[in-house]
Amino acid sequence: METPLIKTPLPGPNAKALIERDRRVVSPSYTRGYPFVIARGSGAMVEDVDGNVFLDCAAGIAVNATGHAHPDVVAAIVEQAHKFLHMSGTDFYYEGQVRLAEEFEAIAPFSGGARSFFSNSGTEAVEAAIKLARYTTKRFGLIAFIGSFHGRTLGSLSLTSSKAIQRRGFGPMQPGVFHAPYGNCYRCPVGLQPESCQAECLDFLEHELLVHLIAPDDVAAIVVEPIQGEGGYVVPEMKFHQRLRDITTRHGMLLIADEVQSGMGRTGRMFAMEHFATEPDIVAVAKGVASGLPLGVTTARADVMTWPPGSHASTFGGNPLACAAALKTIELLKSSLMKNAVEVGAFLFDRLLELQQKHSLIGQVRGKGLMIGIELVRDRITKERAASERDRVVDACFERGLLVLGAGKNSIRLSPPLVLSRAQAATAVELLDSALTSVRS
Repeated sequence: METPLIKTPLPGPNAKALIERDRRVVSPSYTRGYPFVIARGSGAMVEDVDGNVFLDCAAGIAVNATGHAHPDVVAAIVEQAHKFLHMSGTDFYYEGQVRLAEEFEAIAPFSGGARSFFSNSGTEAVEAAIKLARYTTKRFGLIAFIGSFHGRTLGSLSLTSSKAIQRRGFGPMQPGVFHAPYGNCYRCPVGLQPESCQAECLDFLEHELLVHLIAPDDVAAIVVEPIQGEGGYVVPEMKFHQRLRDITTRHGMLLIADEVQSGMGRTGRMFAMEHFATEPDIVAVAKGVASGLPLGVTTARADVMTWPPGSHASTFGGNPLACAAALKTIELLKSSLMKNAVEVGAFLFDRLLELQQKHSLIGQVRGKGLMIGIELVRDRITKERAASERDRVVDACFERGLLVLGAGKNSIRLSPPLVLSRAQAATAVELLDSALTSVRS
């Protein structure tokens, strides 16, 4: 499986049969953009149940950081499985969980000591951060940002504001949550230019929200994605995060970085917040941390995570298999994959900028490392969102053997496994070029 190869009409007969079975028994709440049914994968390539081969630039929504079935990760999982599958770190001890906590103390994106709480997913990692912030500060208020995605359980859903469908029918949301504009310089909320940006978009938060809606000393934390994920892979100016840090410090609030999608080497740094020279108090991690096994990690400054026994726990959090996978994943990230994300990411980014010169549908290419967003517009001056065209491009990519996902209303995200080679990146651009051409023709 070195290059994409489509052998059957899509979906093929085996895929059709499984999709029909799925339709009868699986929750219809899942969002399936196109009918891909995986049979196996290796590195950045995947094969469906009909033998069609695809280049994967979605990575299970930025989860398969080390690629599909990385042999070192698989070996670590198998080795642990032969010892024991579960013991519950809530009530007992095992070395894998301690080693992983030590590893996170070493790589945490802030100075000083750190402690970690282990759960099973991104939304659980965010929920733990919410509870910890409220417990530590003895305050109730939380501030998040328009376009954000922090999860779907009720606490994290109250922070989420990516799409109305994600919240519709589940209200009322958790009280005490407020939203402010995010630092999207391509669509600046206050109509300014990035060249002179002083994070004026935060004026609303500081001079309106904290004046008219909630007192600063009632706010436990500000929760922010260093790079907005589901909102469109939006990269703010450095000043945005630095001003947030200043606001939180002045008012005794905690700064929570949701690194569920952007963390664990995806941007070429272990944590995306490192690009902005800003240290959070709490960081939430999941997705790429264990190469596909379910694991969430909430890491906080040691003087912040001081809650007593029984205040928060998880039966399955920090499962021994997930810890083994995470330890091997971090080893691989350090040894080669973050470097690869920088180098191949830069190559891919430059090729996409060339593609932008060819296709007027591309309004902006943005991102860091192998976390790249492509915003599609019908007109580069008015920046009218090309939402339906984006959906057609995603489908056209699938038809050509390239797996990508949408993000926001009109952007395409490229979040491939961090093992992606330069040749595979070039193939991805060629297939995307063909897909864009087909939509415009």
